Amino acid sequence: MIGRRDGALMRNNSSNQSLLKSRIAIAIAIGMFLGCIFAFFFPHGLFSSNSPHFDHNHLTRSISQVVSTSCESSDSLNMLKAEFVAASEKNAELKKQVNVLIEKLRLAEQGKDHAEKQVLVLGEPHKAGPFGTVQGLRTNPTVVPDDSVNPRLANILEKIAVGKELIVALANSNVKDMLEVWFKSIQKVGIPNYLVVALDDEIAKFCESNDVPVYKRDPDKGIDSVGKTGGNHAVSGLKFHILREFLQLGYSVLLSDVDIVYLQNPFHYLYRDSDVESMSDGHNNMTAYGYNDVFDEPAMGWARYAHTMRIWVYNSGFFYIRPTIPSIELLDRVANRLSRGNAWDQAVFNEELFFPSHPGYDGLYASRRTMDFYLFMNSKVLFKTVRKNANLRKIKPVIVHINYHPDKLLRMQAVVEFYVNGKQDALSSFPDGSE
Repeated sequence: MIGRRDGALMRNNSSNQSLLKSRIAIAIAIGMFLGCIFAFFFPHGLFSSNSPHFDHNHLTRSISQVVSTSCESSDSLNMLKAEFVAASEKNAELKKQVNVLIEKLRLAEQGKDHAEKQVLVLGEPHKAGPFGTVQGLRTNPTVVPDDSVNPRLANILEKIAVGKELIVALANSNVKDMLEVWFKSIQKVGIPNYLVVALDDEIAKFCESNDVPVYKRDPDKGIDSVGKTGGNHAVSGLKFHILREFLQLGYSVLLSDVDIVYLQNPFHYLYRDSDVESMSDGHNNMTAYGYNDVFDEPAMGWARYAHTMRIWVYNSGFFYIRPTIPSIELLDRVANRLSRGNAWDQAVFNEELFFPSHPGYDGLYASRRTMDFYLFMNSKVLFKTVRKNANLRKIKPVIVHINYHPDKLLRMQAVVEFYVNGKQDALSSFPDGSE
């Protein structure tokens, strides 16, 4: 059995070797045949300069065309790049315009929603009740929150705000020392819902190192240039632009300058029945809450006395604003006017709040409330009246705003000494005014 198998294997190997030799011979024959054909048709070689099929000039022209085409392609590429950059810039500008139109449309829809809510609140028309029982509406409905306005800020506010409201202050490095007194007084009272909008990196780091809630806005050339180097008035004007996002997100804001000392939680003393609730620059009942002022013009004879209504301005450095359509309109109006010229934000703020509609001008229909001037105390009230009256000295204000005096830090520290540390003569060394 084994012998027969070995013999068969030997016969197979011999047959395979013969087949391989035959294939090699055929390949050699084919090669020789093709060589003869090329020798006959191309006696001087395939790439010889004498060959009718080879042209140096033609090759040179071809290379030149390739190089020229390459240069033209490079120029075209640069031109296309320039056109792409221009198109990108145009596209960015169109996107901004689209965003503006979308925002206007959204506000228009909110205005419609506002009107529909007012109708729902008012209900069906009805007769007036008995004398003395009729009372109109004062509180406008809040806007529909829109987190897409600023998702990052929305996440921060969700963690910090209490009851959809919080204290907000803007600060740059120019007010660092006052800011420290400001947030330490807030921490001392135990107010959790407050936030510093840092206008430069130094303040952002300073707040973080002191466990102060801080928000650093995304880069914005127009705002950043003012926020980093601007003085008190310039920075104060920014708040009307920045606060808009807070209201759009559905949060009520107690806007606070940093020259303020907190002695109680202000949220315990708000009425929340108006679009704007503000402290006054007034120093008594008449100036703070309004009075009938008689203007005397003797030349008019019998009609010499003209009655006027007067009220001292609201302080734009401390006010509570609800997220309503009139409130957002107020911010827009003030920010727009401030962007057009060198105006004082407090003057513009009051003009927009109080000027009535008249020919050529549509007034703002926003409800407003004046805060108790002894609880929300300005520094004129404190240094000119309260510190000199034994009974008034016993009142513990909610806040004290050093708005009437330039030596702000020293007076803030004195307020802390008097009201927090109980040092009875802490306020005595200061003049009534800024002598």
